[in-house]
Amino acid sequence: MIVSIPILDKNEKEFKSSCKCATVLAMKLKLRLFLAVFFAGMLLTSCSNIMGYGVLLWSLPEKNLSDGAIVPVYILSNINNVYVIGIPGTDEKIEIPLWQITSPESKKKAIQKQAVYAEYQHKYAKVMYDGLPIREDVVNTSNQVYRLRRDEIIKVLYKGEGQSPMTGGQPLPGDWFKVLASDGTSGWCFSYNLKIFDEREQDVAVEQVQKEDDTVLQSVLAKRWWPENYAPLIKADTINLEIIKQEYGFITGAVSGITRLNMPDPALNVSAPFVGVTNVNANVYKFTDSPFTMTIRNENVIVIQYTNEKGMPTSYTLVAFSDSVDNIIAKELARRQSVYNTIVGFGPEFRSSNYGILNFLDDNKFTWNGYSKLVTSKIIPSGTNGQGSIAVKYFISKNIGVTFDGVLTFSFDKSNKEVNFLYKIEADGLRLESLSSYQIKTGFVESRDTNPLVMFFAKSVTDNVNTQNSAKSTDEAGN
Repeated sequence: MIVSIPILDKNEKEFKSSCKCATVLAMKLKLRLFLAVFFAGMLLTSCSNIMGYGVLLWSLPEKNLSDGAIVPVYILSNINNVYVIGIPGTDEKIEIPLWQITSPESKKKAIQKQAVYAEYQHKYAKVMYDGLPIREDVVNTSNQVYRLRRDEIIKVLYKGEGQSPMTGGQPLPGDWFKVLASDGTSGWCFSYNLKIFDEREQDVAVEQVQKEDDTVLQSVLAKRWWPENYAPLIKADTINLEIIKQEYGFITGAVSGITRLNMPDPALNVSAPFVGVTNVNANVYKFTDSPFTMTIRNENVIVIQYTNEKGMPTSYTLVAFSDSVDNIIAKELARRQSVYNTIVGFGPEFRSSNYGILNFLDDNKFTWNGYSKLVTSKIIPSGTNGQGSIAVKYFISKNIGVTFDGVLTFSFDKSNKEVNFLYKIEADGLRLESLSSYQIKTGFVESRDTNPLVMFFAKSVTDNVNTQNSAKSTDEAGN
């Protein structure tokens, strides 16, 4: 049997081919529409389901969001390292870096975490010098994780507890803070070289920091500076003039034109012309063309570092006082003279049947006749001539002050050894107690002799002029 096969002409072939292409195109369009609807639905579903809540660590002023705000988190993108967060009170959603917010969690836990940052909400810090480190831990020897730049702004998160860095054997003032840099690096930074400010007053704060720095520097340059061991003596009003001397200290040169450092220990006396100062680090200034560098701790405490010709540095801590040391010394000299004048006015002559006649003269001079027993007991050196000068230069402790008025130091003309007595003005005379075995090392008498000699000199009732004339002849035993 012969089967006939129909043969399509050219037009029929083209028609059927075009129908097939249209069908494929329609299917592709349907697939694309389906995928678009599917992914849009997925996106809407993701943005409507909250992953959790986070605490904003760095403010978003353009969205009126400050650090410490709790915001909803919708999407985490590890590819772009961002979170999609919602802006509270609106339907707006934005992307922010992962470091700018805490990890999403329940709202209750987010509120608890918010409390950790509450004390330093709105607080940022300006870095005062290049190279200030952010460290892993609250120890100055901890690993460094970031080096800050001068004028860089960082976020202050919260305060920690740790040992303060030391300089010149003294701890620096300040605190350790957990901080956040603008690239997301977090760690610990000591606040001594930070200027902390409130972001709500940022422009004012940064400007104010500069003004404060200038004001403090000018104040420091205008002052005269003294060795730090003057401070406790002046505070206690025990002015030991063996220690407190006018010539020691540091003169900045801003007024005089000459910068000078004169210190007793280690001994140093160096000067240089004052050209100016250059800020090299936070609170650190170099005196131009000189061997001096100054660190300002505060308006009344500085550290001067002197570098010698061999490049070896030595640091000295110096302090300033509200009153000039010249005035302090003058007041102390006046006080001492007043003490002596009180004894002269009460006497000036005092007599003891056992220890002779003691006469207090003008200009802090004395004569003493008949003190041979004191030579025998080795309280007064042999070979003295019974005259000399009296000083009121030592202080007594509070305990001794209950019993005595002070210390009188006798210097005999023919002896280089001073003789010290505790004294007390009684109603009818003067009581002296020997300090022959007590070594006065700090300008203070803190205890009495273990076996002291106590002497009482009755106030003389004779005419002062006759007394002074008779006192000029010395006792043989006193020679």
